[in-house]
Amino acid sequence: MAIYHPNEQPAPTYDAHTHLNDDALYFDVPAYLGRAHEFQVLEMNVVGYNRVGNARALEIAHENEGVWAVLGYQPEDTPDFDDQARAELAEQLKDPSVVGIGETGLDYHWDTDRDVQMKAFLAHIELAKQLDLPVIIHNRDAFDVVYRVLKEQGVEKAIIHSFSGTPEQAKAWADLGYYVSFSGVVTFKKAQDVREAAKVVPLEQILVETDAPYLAPTPFRGKTNEPGWTKYVVDSLAETLEMDRDELAAKTVQNAHRAFLNHD
Repeated sequence: MAIYHPNEQPAPTYDAHTHLNDDALYFDVPAYLGRAHEFQVLEMNVVGYNRVGNARALEIAHENEGVWAVLGYQPEDTPDFDDQARAELAEQLKDPSVVGIGETGLDYHWDTDRDVQMKAFLAHIELAKQLDLPVIIHNRDAFDVVYRVLKEQGVEKAIIHSFSGTPEQAKAWADLGYYVSFSGVVTFKKAQDVREAAKVVPLEQILVETDAPYLAPTPFRGKTNEPGWTKYVVDSLAETLEMDRDELAAKTVQNAHRAFLNHD
């Protein structure tokens, strides 16, 4: 049974960052993709985070139209990012289904060695430059350092994943020409700062994502998130920006095509 009457379907949407490769969703990828299509989420990036996650992201992208892979090692998995892992990643990044490198960055919330994180972060940036790929940035409790590194390294193509900072930080990212991606956080009652931040990012630099299975949007907080629920992120952002939701959805799809597929 369709979720919407055919005449009432929302505009197509692109989930810029999801983890169908996570154990919570990987066990039944076809079902989650099918439900995403019911919600008109017709394109998405499956984002890697370690060796297993990267292999699964490639597998899912190869098997499903409209699904792309982003490969990398998230900060908490950087202790496993040795020379062999880097060589393997460099080879995987040449796959035509790959549209970005990441998620990578710094996470000072956890106890992972900060020097290890930084070494991996710089290695990901180097690979991104070599292959002309956008870098998908994970930043948690480390804004000043991440900002400094990206600026010093001259990174031109970056997506700030699941933005949850202040309007000032959003403007700083936007001023560097980066895309700012909003997740279910924008729907949270106490996330007024994030909604205000959305207002300072140029429309041409806004993306939407789920970060599924994490950060389920209102009204599903506490449940396992899924790509189809990108719809609720768009709904909330449209209300915040006082825009027609289908117009916003179309714009974010256009932005995603520019950011990841090099076309409008």
